[in-house]
Amino acid sequence: MKYVNANMIFPEELVAQLQQYLPGGYVYIPEPKEKHKPWGELSGYRQELDRRNEKIRQEFSRGESLTHLAERYYLSVYAIRKIIYQK
Repeated sequence: MKYVNANMIFPEELVAQLQQYLPGGYVYIPEPKEKHKPWGELSGYRQELDRRNEKIRQEFSRGESLTHLAERYYLSVYAIRKIIYQK
């Protein structure tokens, strides 16, 4: 995220109003909700987790124990159980 001086982009009247609330401070202006991307979408991590979870489900359906899966994927048995039974 890049810093932008308010005087460069906002009308004087708006800058004066903002200064009443936060003189000399910083304000984060979020994107509109319709432009917000879900967690992990930009980095691809969400797809990576989905692939991992599918592998866990397949291995469990082939007879792997919850304990063995937890050890292999460095997760708790509780987390493995949630992955297996979420769909």
